[in-house]
Amino acid sequence: MGKQKLSPKAAAAKAVRDLAFAKTDARKAKKRHAQQKKRDSPLEADGKDFDHKTQSFTSVANNRGNGGEGTKKEAGANYFTPLLFGRRKKKSNKKY
Repeated sequence: MGKQKLSPKAAAAKAVRDLAFAKTDARKAKKRHAQQKKRDSPLEADGKDFDHKTQSFTSVANNRGNGGEGTKKEAGANYFTPLLFGRRKKKSNKKY
């Protein structure tokens, strides 16, 4: 699959949408979780993506294509990510 052929205006609008989606709390948590898993087992993760649905590493093609079923069925699904729940920054009691 090649690059999308969009007009400059449409490409700029898509870049804004994509960036806004990438910066949501859920996406940030999933990215942190996947990076943590890759650090924990780099040999298992080599050349693979972390699938939040199965909580394991799968091939890039399999993960992004939802196991051959496409991504429409998966749209809007929120899979459990431990970093989304229960982990908050500690407030410092130090007074300066």
